[in-house]
Amino acid sequence: MPDIAATLLGPPGYPAPLPSTEGGFRTVLADPPWRFHNRTGKVAPEHRRLDRYPTLPIAEICALDVASVTAPDAHLYLWVPNALLVEGLRVMEAWGFRYTSNIVWAKRRRDGGPDGRGVGFYFRNVTELILFGVRGSMRTLAPARSRVNMIETRKREHSRKPDEQYDLIEDCSPGPYLELFARYPHPGWTVWGDEAHPDIEPKGRQHSGYAGGEITRPYRPPKPAPRGQSALFGP
Repeated sequence: MPDIAATLLGPPGYPAPLPSTEGGFRTVLADPPWRFHNRTGKVAPEHRRLDRYPTLPIAEICALDVASVTAPDAHLYLWVPNALLVEGLRVMEAWGFRYTSNIVWAKRRRDGGPDGRGVGFYFRNVTELILFGVRGSMRTLAPARSRVNMIETRKREHSRKPDEQYDLIEDCSPGPYLELFARYPHPGWTVWGDEAHPDIEPKGRQHSGYAGGEITRPYRPPKPAPRGQSALFGP
């Protein structure tokens, strides 16, 4: 059973203190409730029509004193939406980490092809990023040398991240482990967030076809047309 920290979002201005451990946490995973706006506002998580979860402005996320509870040498895995990459780097720096790499979550259909049911104003997003940052000087563990920086799974509830992230992180970075803004507590991790307690059911509806599961059939992309021949009309 993971250690359970106090809830995050109570009365305004009174967030629960971050958990601590002797020597500091050496690995931190965070999936902040990013607040963003678009022309309609209707796909933002905090929109009243969606009833998903409360969000925080960038300044409040930056203000969390993460550096005070981490070890001098530590790793950070920070989930960030594609549209907020610059803001994610700002948060990473505010928490005392420097960006070094990233991990891509490629969302797949059952047949292994890209799950094109995502949203986006410029492209239809089928990926999300984990920004990887280092505090001090600490390389990844030996198993990371054979790990690729990609997770390929099917989607589940809104905003829920793949459980495969924990195996990857535990293979590549040392404990003790802290998850910020946790929604589904994982064994062996200290968790913190207003939906972190196992008795709380996280918000976010599960839509048809978003129940996760295995990728059962190999995806075969369409073959390109021969040179000088149109894929639609032939020579």
